[in-house]
Formats: sequence, structure tokens, C-alpha cells
Amino acid sequence: MKKRSKTATTVTNFCHAMEQIAPAALAQDWDNVGLLAGDPTATASKALLCIDLTPEVVDDAIVKKVDIIMAYHPPIFRPITTIRADSTDTDTGVFRCIAHGIAIYSTHTALDAADGGTNDVIAKLCGIETTEPLEYVDRPGSRESKVVTFVSEKDVEAVASAMFAAGAGKIGDYARCSFRTNGQGTFFGGETTNPTLGQRGRMEFIDEIRLESVVPNAALPGVIAAICDAHPYDEPAYDIFPLSPPPARGIGRAGQLSEPTTLKKLAQRLKRKTHATCVQIVGDMEEEVSRAVIVVGAAGSLPFKAGIGKGDVIITGEIRHHDALTIRRHGCSAIALGHWASEHPTLAVLADRLGAALKGIKVAISKADADPFRPA
Repeated sequence: MKKRSKTATTVTNFCHAMEQIAPAALAQDWDNVGLLAGDPTATASKALLCIDLTPEVVDDAIVKKVDIIMAYHPPIFRPITTIRADSTDTDTGVFRCIAHGIAIYSTHTALDAADGGTNDVIAKLCGIETTEPLEYVDRPGSRESKVVTFVSEKDVEAVASAMFAAGAGKIGDYARCSFRTNGQGTFFGGETTNPTLGQRGRMEFIDEIRLESVVPNAALPGVIAAICDAHPYDEPAYDIFPLSPPPARGIGRAGQLSEPTTLKKLAQRLKRKTHATCVQIVGDMEEEVSRAVIVVGAAGSLPFKAGIGKGDVIITGEIRHHDALTIRRHGCSAIALGHWASEHPTLAVLADRLGAALKGIKVAISKADADPFRPA
């Protein structure tokens, strides 16, 4: 068992830091991200970052006696039935890590979607300052609701004040927030009713104000009780509308280059900055490009959501043959840096961010992690 250092952090702390940088909720629904193996309570004084959990990376981790590996690509991706040391699949690396007490965390498409993640790193290398995602991610769960009630003008302040006192109306640093709309309510009171306005037994048309305010879900019971207590009507009407969290920036990026350039110059720049060795080009090298659509790894059809056309360049890791033909039909061009090469630059940025967020842990990038492709 490893001894706990007074300055060391834990695997859980590392996971929390990764969650702040690249929330798991941003990952694609088919992905497998988070802590894949290991003891959350274990000490973590050394972390190793890589793109792929290859045998060489595991050897590197064992020699360096690291406590956790952040493997960008999940080594456990689909359901598995065995974890064997003699396997030719990625589970052999998982087995060896477990045997040496090394935890495994994967981030993959969560980091692709996150601000400052893989796609933003490539955008920065292109000189792009402002980007938009190719899609947005709906964040699950509602923490707030909008409560609406209807009250006469003379009583609206009393009801609003009661709602505010119970926890309604807080938006950021602002308090007592509400919206009020004039309208007309109707009712027909039965024999057992005792209407505050109008009379029972006949159709009534009453001028009212629609009063609405945002309420944390935890405060809903108290706010509803406050409405009922402060409202002059014997049967106050109110509605509760759950509020969906605003969508988060999703996968992919699109943005204008700081200044137009040729496809050749941009490809050479990216090849130099990413150290890519197997760059492929789709299009005329002398084409002028002014906007980039970035999807690290494998682009697939995702770039086509950006409305590509003349002057656009898709920057990715790998492109299928028929997608390359589609790109040319759109009058667009593309730079394929290689799958690994398009993702690897983010590790240096991630190492700096983790180092700043976690005290007592040494974060390094595995030099054993390498592009499986070589130039001819």
C-alpha cells in the first residue's frame, strides 16, 4: 500500500479538477468518460497524461511510479467481459495499471466540447480569437423554476414581498426580481365560494396582474406557502414552470482566421506547431481560406453542420474518402493533421491547468505516447 504524503492529493481531487475543466456532462452520449479504474480515496502525487494507453505508456507510468493516468481516449470503451494480462486489446493495459495501483481517468469528447479544450487549442494555433461550437449540449436537470401567480393590483406588492422573503427573485447578484403583466381573469364561483372580488353565482371579469419570479427548486415549498398566506383570494391560482439550464458549448468549433491566408501556409503552420508527421490536404494549396471549422480526431459529417463553402477550411485529424469528395463539392478545403496529432497539443495546456488547480501533485506528459502512423 502506498504511503500518504502530507502534501499529496487524492484520486478524487484529481477527478474533481478534471470535472471543472471538462465536465462529463459535455461528453457525447456514446462516450465513456470519467474515472474508469482505481480507488477514489488513494493518494495521487504523480499524474501522467497521454492520448492513448499503449503498453509503452503503461511501462512509462510504472517506471515513474505515477498514481493516475489521464488517457484522453478511453481504454475501456465498450462493455467488456474479461480483463486479462495476456490480452491483445486495451484491457491488458487496464490490468497492469490496476495491478500497480494506478488509477485511469479518461476525458475524450468532454474535453473536445469544453472551453479551452482540444478544439479550442487548435483554434488558438490557427490564430482564431472567437469561436462558436458546431453544436450545443443540453445540460440535464433543473435547479430553478418560474412561479407565476395572479393577483389584483392593490395586493400585488404584498404577495411579491412574501415571495421574495421566502427565497424567490434572486438572479445572480440581483434580488427581488419579478415580471408583471396586466391582464384579465375570469371565474364563476359556486355556492360554497367566498370571492374576495366579485360575487359567487355569476360570471366575473377581474383586472389582475400576472406576477412571475424565479425560484430555486429547494425554496419552492416555502414560496408556494408564502403565496397562499399573503394572497387575498380563498383559492389562489399559481403555476410552476421548471427551467432548463442554458445549453453549454458543445463539440467542434468554427471561427474566422485573424487574417485570410492560403491553404498551404495554414497547413505548414499547423504542421510545425503540432509536430504532425502525416498531414493530408483536401483542395488547392493556393486557395485562400478565411474561416476554419475545427473537429479534432475524426471529423465525420460534423463539419457539414457549419454550412461550409468557399473560403472555409476544415481542420481535423482524419477524413474519410467520401467525406473528402463532399468537402470538394462544397467548394471547401481541409487539413487532416492525423488523429493523434490533432489531439496531442491539448495535453500541454491540460497539464498547466491541472498543475494550477491541484497542489501537491506533479503532472507530466508521457513521452512514450506516440502517433502510430509514420511518414513514408
